[in-house]
Amino acid sequence: MVHAITKPSLTPFDSRDLAVCQRVFDDIRSGAGITKESEEAERMAAITVELYRQGVREPSHLRTMVEAARGLFGRQEIPPSSAKQQ
Repeated sequence: MVHAITKPSLTPFDSRDLAVCQRVFDDIRSGAGITKESEEAERMAAITVELYRQGVREPSHLRTMVEAARGLFGRQEIPPSSAKQQ
């Protein structure tokens, strides 16, 4: 059985930790069509960092958990022109 969450880390982030969080955040944000300056992006960033601190270190697990927490799991951006035709 795979355990995604281990022990919360009390050590400060280093550049590698921040790079993982940034990549996951950027992937989710761009895939969902969310701007960096939005409140939703702020919430996603906070969740990403908190889950990472709680021990979710595998990027694919982190992404899945953030997407699920924000209701984005399995959702893809629909271009405005396509949405009007439906």
